[in-house]
Amino acid sequence: MPHRISADNIGPNPRGKGRFNQPFAQQIDFFRRKLNLPTERFDDVIKSGHDRAFVVAGAMKADLIADLRTAVDGAIADGRSIGWFRKNFDEIVDRHGWAFRGPRNWRTLVIYQTNLQASYQAGRFAQLTDPDLLGRRPFWKYIHSDLVIRARPLHESWDGLVLRHDDPFWSTHFPPNGWGCRCRVQAVPPSQFKDQKAPDDGTRQHTDRLGVTHTIPNGIDFGWDYQPGARRSTPLKQMLDEKLIRLAAPVGARMMDSLADAMALEQQLQWSDTLDKWRRTKATGRVEVVGAVDAETVDWLQQQGNEMLSAEVAIRDRVIRSTRGRSGLTDSEWRRVADVIRNPARVLFDTRSGAIVYTADTDQVGTRISVAVDPTGRDTVHNQIVSGSRQSLDSINALIKSGIYRVIR
Repeated sequence: MPHRISADNIGPNPRGKGRFNQPFAQQIDFFRRKLNLPTERFDDVIKSGHDRAFVVAGAMKADLIADLRTAVDGAIADGRSIGWFRKNFDEIVDRHGWAFRGPRNWRTLVIYQTNLQASYQAGRFAQLTDPDLLGRRPFWKYIHSDLVIRARPLHESWDGLVLRHDDPFWSTHFPPNGWGCRCRVQAVPPSQFKDQKAPDDGTRQHTDRLGVTHTIPNGIDFGWDYQPGARRSTPLKQMLDEKLIRLAAPVGARMMDSLADAMALEQQLQWSDTLDKWRRTKATGRVEVVGAVDAETVDWLQQQGNEMLSAEVAIRDRVIRSTRGRSGLTDSEWRRVADVIRNPARVLFDTRSGAIVYTADTDQVGTRISVAVDPTGRDTVHNQIVSGSRQSLDSINALIKSGIYRVIR
């Protein structure tokens, strides 16, 4: 029998004293399954991207993010106060020399409150959607509570609203619905439903710094119109690809180095699916990110005076067609490309073309897969795979000996 979940026994401290009641397993599990990501701005990751990523705006170094995460984890798992978190925050800032933006008390409150509230609500969503509880209490009630100085009128207007758990209203209005929002949802039996309808409060347009226009329900802050924890299936690879392209090469490379093991299977499966689609259709110039240049290679190129703009490695659909044949790669070898980039036998620099050459073993003794990556950004795609071929190990060694190939790692 599944564990029976109470609809009422867990929630934020109703007095708003700056800490939560006892944490619960779903909340802790949600937070600990996140991956650490460097982030320059608060809107680098929005909506359900926060289900997969732990980010702190302006925190770019892996060890800094790791320390901040440890402090947040302690606050969640042990029910620590904002005062405890601020003490840890000060020690972390001193240790790393981090020049964060904004007043210290405001910044610590945002980090503390946002992570605790979002993880609480994600854990709460897991509880509320438990089949056992849904069978007994299939309706949800909106309960208003805000930490902001000025109350949000629409949040107040939703107080006491009872709708079925699958009403579309909850897909955009499940709390938290903005910075400092401590509204919550309570499961209730059918007897509390009074034929209410979801309110139509209208929408507004918000254009982000990348020029993308978002339609947001009125009363919801930008990036908060989603259900925390409901979309853990959001493709992590897609989120990382979009972020990787925007990050400076050294930062993006180190981020992907740290996530390489966690991303390996998802990256390989995604590339295999993409390759199958490309094989079935006409080449149109579509692009897929298949990996990232590692930090050691980025640093090596930089020392040689070759500055990289970003670290992603991408491929166009035309390439897999143009490099087939006697010396090109077979379908099964093209399927290995993501793994070749992630885990090569050697990384070489071709002094003739300026390409990065990744090599890996094949089933044939004395033969290597070679994938050439152009880091110049020609054709608007940075670090584009321009060829895939099979080379003999003897010819590779000869090119190294002659100086045409230089060994990066």
